[in-house]
Amino acid sequence: MADIRPFCACRPAAGLESEIAALPYDVYSRAEAREYVAAHPGSFLAIDRAETTMPADMDIYDEKVYQHAHELLEDWIRRGRFVQDSTPCYYVYAQTMDGRTQTGIAACASIDDYDTGVIKKHENTRADKEKDRICHVDACSAQTGPIFLCYRQNDAIDAVVAKAAAGSPACDFISDGNIRNRVWVISDPGDCNVIRRAFAGIDSIYIADGHHRCASAVRVGKMRREKNPGYTGEEEFNFFLSVLFPENELKIMDYNRNVHDLNGLSLEEFLKKTEEVCRVIRPEDDTKAPVPAAKGQIGMYMDGHWYLLMIRPEFKSDDPVAGLDVSILQDRLLGPVLGIGDPKTDSRIEFVGGIRGTKELEEKADARKGVSFLMHPTSLGELFDVADAGRLMPPKSTWFEPKLLSGLFIHLI
Repeated sequence: MADIRPFCACRPAAGLESEIAALPYDVYSRAEAREYVAAHPGSFLAIDRAETTMPADMDIYDEKVYQHAHELLEDWIRRGRFVQDSTPCYYVYAQTMDGRTQTGIAACASIDDYDTGVIKKHENTRADKEKDRICHVDACSAQTGPIFLCYRQNDAIDAVVAKAAAGSPACDFISDGNIRNRVWVISDPGDCNVIRRAFAGIDSIYIADGHHRCASAVRVGKMRREKNPGYTGEEEFNFFLSVLFPENELKIMDYNRNVHDLNGLSLEEFLKKTEEVCRVIRPEDDTKAPVPAAKGQIGMYMDGHWYLLMIRPEFKSDDPVAGLDVSILQDRLLGPVLGIGDPKTDSRIEFVGGIRGTKELEEKADARKGVSFLMHPTSLGELFDVADAGRLMPPKSTWFEPKLLSGLFIHLI
């Protein structure tokens, strides 16, 4: 059963939330991060990507970078830019984008629940990306970017969240992308007990986004255990910063693909190969993207034209992984026809989040005479099925929006 605990968050001082809170560190390239911090020196990105305020030729994985992050965080706390709550609390965190609101609870989850499979993953992690955040968390003795978790809806939790959200928020601000962010603090011991007991009755929590941050936080916790063999299990390093959302609050967006070329095939040859896997429909107006209306449908763009692909029944599957549209596309077309053997490492494929729209898919395909694929979004039910089966999705199967901001809640360990 899930151990989801309140904690004493270190939060931006009142009025500084919009200045400090930042998008996750990994949505920026090195150049983009440096440019953003130069324009927004009070942004938490200066701590999350501490190399941005160091010499331009500094190795971003140098130990000095992580030490600089530690020093910046300590300085901001010392100067009162962050203030830590004196009693453990849960925090209701609501984000509104394009008229849709997702509301979750900021809390701490157990590293033991991750190890035992109560907290379930659906993606593999890369050692190099893990190492970076391990060094950052360990040097700062703080978790600064929350893990995006989801769970099956629970009436008791909903009731406490609704009660809190009926009051005045502790902060209410607009972040980049015109996202409204609101936070309410749940400090009442009775309400906290209701939430904790309700989570204790939930047997599965799912990682929606942040697999690398989660694995890194768990690894740091284990490192601290090794250094403290007399640990009790109650120390803060045994838990990691999370925001947990009920399934009915979330929306997964499409995660699309662009392949730079046709692997030596002509347009006619590639269309013929595609016809073997899908029924290919060319819309009457083939200059407009045919948005896939259901699972089993894929939009395809090349040579200035859009097509709608209908996956043939013989290639569909009840298997939780093999039956995913992204799996069928990879296993039947991208791999054997276009030569994309490992989409995690092949430089000929790019992934485009649905938030960017279809114009970018067209531009990328036109620029290199390649092909783009517009996917129907993977569902939360499919994510749950894959994780429950102990399986992994193909890379870049899900895109969640809006992103959780970093620096809004810090968990000191």
